[in-house]
Amino acid sequence: MNLISESCQPKFLMAYGRLGSISSPVKKEWIMAHIPHINRVISMAEAASLVQSGITLGLGGVTMYRRPVAFVRELIRHEDRPTNLTLLNFTSGYESDLLVGAGVIQKTRTCYFGLEIFGLAPMFTQAANLGEIQIIEETEASLAMGIRATMAGVGFMPAYAWLGTDLPKLRPDVKTVQDPYSGETLMAFPALSCDVAVIHALIADKRGNAQINQNRGIDMELAMVAKQVIITAEKIVDVLDKDVHIPAPVTTAVVHAPFGAWPTSCYPDYPVGGGEILRYIDACNGEDFEGYLATLLSAEWGQRVVYSQNA
Repeated sequence: MNLISESCQPKFLMAYGRLGSISSPVKKEWIMAHIPHINRVISMAEAASLVQSGITLGLGGVTMYRRPVAFVRELIRHEDRPTNLTLLNFTSGYESDLLVGAGVIQKTRTCYFGLEIFGLAPMFTQAANLGEIQIIEETEASLAMGIRATMAGVGFMPAYAWLGTDLPKLRPDVKTVQDPYSGETLMAFPALSCDVAVIHALIADKRGNAQINQNRGIDMELAMVAKQVIITAEKIVDVLDKDVHIPAPVTTAVVHAPFGAWPTSCYPDYPVGGGEILRYIDACNGEDFEGYLATLLSAEWGQRVVYSQNA
């Protein structure tokens, strides 16, 4: 089965951009008429198999909100667990720290790596201090400019960002250019590429339209530049006819993943599982990451998730 849609054409994307002002019944009728009825729903194991060693993997969500934890769990558990991945995130948190601890990540590109109010990300901090992981310095501006360049189909995007700072010393690939019109010196941020993006959504339909609600980070843009996009969703419906944030033509696969972001939050469905985050930190501080990982991959993890929602 070829999961990659051949219908990703600009006219579809432009049409989606106009849907916001159209009534819901008309939206549903338009989607049914114009978007090919391709059922993109697959299993989590099938989705994990799309991530091959050495690629660039982008994870959606922001800090401790709407992170694709269920997908990360499956990726670590997968019989052909990938290695030497480059992690491309707006921000990196619990889900990314698990991947670092599991030895999956070789490079990181993110403007933040931590557990928000819970402190530092323990496995990333350890790997960084030991020089076991390559850190490519990014800021919100460099990520935004790199993605804009890719969306525009050009090799770089000029901006004032980073001028007068020491950041270019850490990133020799970010060069200066002269504006041919004003003569001003600008920074040239290289285009960013992403092989597979995994984004957790509140609702998705079988075609691949997805709703991610507020606090979207760069998820919508990441979905536009990634070669393949995997949507994990709390709920799957036949047709999503309102608040489409990620359109079907850019989606490769959809996976049903109830509580798929836990212990990070997925507003308004559930809050952060603070107790679980603290258990993770305690395990890492006690040099028992492997023990925590064993629990993560066991049936006990599912029981923890269920208990957290009934508490």
